[in-house]
Amino acid sequence: MTLFQEDLDPDSTTDVGDVTNTEEELIRECEEMWKDMEECQNKLSLIGTETLTDSNAQLSLLIMQVKCLTAELSQWQKKTPETIPLTEDVLITLGKEEFQKLRQDLEMVLSTKESKNEKLKEDLERIFNELKTKMLNIKEYKEKLLSTLGEFLEDHFPLPDRSVKKKKKNIQESSVNLITLHEMLEILINRLFDVPHDPYVKISDSFWPPYVELLLRNGIALRHPEDPTRIRLEAFHQ
Repeated sequence: MTLFQEDLDPDSTTDVGDVTNTEEELIRECEEMWKDMEECQNKLSLIGTETLTDSNAQLSLLIMQVKCLTAELSQWQKKTPETIPLTEDVLITLGKEEFQKLRQDLEMVLSTKESKNEKLKEDLERIFNELKTKMLNIKEYKEKLLSTLGEFLEDHFPLPDRSVKKKKKNIQESSVNLITLHEMLEILINRLFDVPHDPYVKISDSFWPPYVELLLRNGIALRHPEDPTRIRLEAFHQ
């Protein structure tokens, strides 16, 4: 038995992967030997009728090796690889391998989800900070606008001068403290935004009637369709 036959003993146990690798190795060795044979044949054609010495012996050896390899390859092609018996230990080992692979896949999915959640959290925080900044800017603009409006109203729409005597002496001086036009507008504005479903305000004695008429005639305020003693601010923001 040759060295190749000892290595490829059909009684030895191996798996499918080893058989495939051995088959590929044998085919590769055969190809190399055929190249050597072709080289020897080329040399023989050049020598012609001269006596063959070492080259002839080498060629014979190569032919014998090719025959042996071909026979062993045929045996391996006919051999059926033995299957691993599914014993309890084998099943436990296979189960552990599958569980480990599943665990690695789940850890990868979890890592991906955590990364996406972290990115989403950062995006939400950024959006929240942007909205917060916008709200602060709007609040500052509102306060500035109301302050400017208040100064304008106080300069151009002051309360009536109580030091001026009334032309009709039979009308008694009212003891009610009148509010400024600015304060009237603030009451209407706050009511509109705090109670949008019922934005009407009762006209109290502190509302100076000329200012009430001013708001109504210029479309700034509207009377209640069923109660003329109640007014509301026109919803300019809608």
